[in-house]
Amino acid sequence: MKIVIGEGSCGIAAGALKVHKAIENALGDDCKIKIGKTGCVGMCFLEPVVDIYEDKKLIRRLVKVSEKDAENIVFAAKTGDFSKIEYLEISSEDEEFLNRQTRIALRHCGTIDPTSLEEYKASGGYKAIEKVVLKMTPEEVIEEIKTSGLCGRGGAGFPTWYKWNAARQSKMEGKKYLICNADEGDPGAFMDRAIIESDPHCLIEGMLIGAYAIGASEMIVYVRAEYPLAIKRLENAIKQAEKAGILGENIFGSDFSCRMKIKAGAGAFVCGEETALIESLEGKRGMPRLKPPFPAQRGYFGEPSNINNVETFANVAWIIENGGAKFAELGTENSKGTKVFALTGKVKRSGLVEVPMGKTLREVIFEIGGGIRGGKDIKAVQLGGPSGGCIPKKLLDTVIDYKALSETGAIMGSGGMVVMDESACMVGMAKFFLDFTAAESCGKCVQCRIGTKRMQEILTKITKGEGEEGDIELLEELCEGVKEGALCGLGQTAPNPVLTTLKYFRKEYEEHIFEHRCGAKECSAMLRYEINPEKCRGCTICAKNCPAKAISGEVKKAHVIDKNLCIKCGACSKVCRFGAVEIF
Repeated sequence: MKIVIGEGSCGIAAGALKVHKAIENALGDDCKIKIGKTGCVGMCFLEPVVDIYEDKKLIRRLVKVSEKDAENIVFAAKTGDFSKIEYLEISSEDEEFLNRQTRIALRHCGTIDPTSLEEYKASGGYKAIEKVVLKMTPEEVIEEIKTSGLCGRGGAGFPTWYKWNAARQSKMEGKKYLICNADEGDPGAFMDRAIIESDPHCLIEGMLIGAYAIGASEMIVYVRAEYPLAIKRLENAIKQAEKAGILGENIFGSDFSCRMKIKAGAGAFVCGEETALIESLEGKRGMPRLKPPFPAQRGYFGEPSNINNVETFANVAWIIENGGAKFAELGTENSKGTKVFALTGKVKRSGLVEVPMGKTLREVIFEIGGGIRGGKDIKAVQLGGPSGGCIPKKLLDTVIDYKALSETGAIMGSGGMVVMDESACMVGMAKFFLDFTAAESCGKCVQCRIGTKRMQEILTKITKGEGEEGDIELLEELCEGVKEGALCGLGQTAPNPVLTTLKYFRKEYEEHIFEHRCGAKECSAMLRYEINPEKCRGCTICAKNCPAKAISGEVKKAHVIDKNLCIKCGACSKVCRFGAVEIF
């Protein structure tokens, strides 16, 4: 019998380390039952997750576990009597979250110990790279990736084989580099972090295959410094692979030699663009370069370089093991294989979701995500992070496909999927993302540096109730100018949240500007708080909780709000038990 605790960042944040310690204490000196750890299985809404195995077979999955449950869990593992922990067992409805997925990039996440080379190898790990270096030519590897139809999962969706082939055929003398972009700067996206934390050897193997294909002797993983656990587990995996002879000289006895190192980035969103990432790697400020030359021609320190993201590399070993044709069977004509999404927002079941291309947004949100929590209706889904677009409810049957999503005005992006319910203000949502992109602009080109700032200012003005006639048209003009003139992908896609909200939710902009009203009641500057004298019981709770001391009234008599003192924080509305505080 073995008890395994999910210890990804989400599990640890929910208390997994405390649960682990409590179970250890409850076990005492009993050596018959082993205790282990794994990474994130993707069910972030149920953390901490504890799995009980018997002879490598999962027999119980326990969710939302706390320290106080440790004794009962150990009792169940020792006796086989699970009656005391039935309340912890995952429900059949929540099991659908995993059952409806097709997991390739996430195939080992939440099932193996991320700190154990032995467990990775026992699950078939490193067989693909051994096959590649002993039985395949670099050209055959590239051809297999071409057959698979694998495209970059970092956002642009560029064919992986084409980039590898360009680097392979580069005539430049000197060293070649393979670089992994693990900088993952999208708010709400955590796919790459989860893969590195949960399955670091999978990344190493995928990169080794790519390095062999292009002829690289050095690999670099550029990972954001805010991912300390991912860095720690990847460092450990690199040391294990080096000790086992999987990294270093003459891998598997072949003439292929390759090493790997990690570079911790400072978290600049623009470094998600490959040439800005290279500038940062070289010790310079992260700013995009003009292309051509492309990185495959002149990249890291002027040498041929290839860059893919974590999820892309996580698919590579599976493709080599199972064949490119098998991968290509999944998905659509335009988009092959699976895609991982970070499903967040107003959805019942949030977490990591991997589905074949061709699934609809509705299927992901309602069948896997369980629909909208709180009994409200869905309003929109934001895809592609701050550079993506907002897709309205009427387009939920859009398939997950690079071309289909781009036709809506959104993008696939790296895989952020933020679900919004009917209470969301779409003008405020556009401002939220513009705040981010304006702050993250590197400032190299005028269109992005100035254009995003001007758009941000107009949106701020509108959400404050100070919008004017002509603001919508000016926003549209600015969006097109930035989109056409910006140097890199950050600026070129920054207008997407504004353009899509203007396209699908134009009425909300008009309400803000011409009626000075936020229908969602989210723009605080436009709100008015009043106490209904017929509902007020004079309990004084609102007055006691008002930070501005703007509420007055006697006990058991109707209270009033001084509009000159009210800061519109909403504290009174939250604490009133009688619904007397009304918002206009």
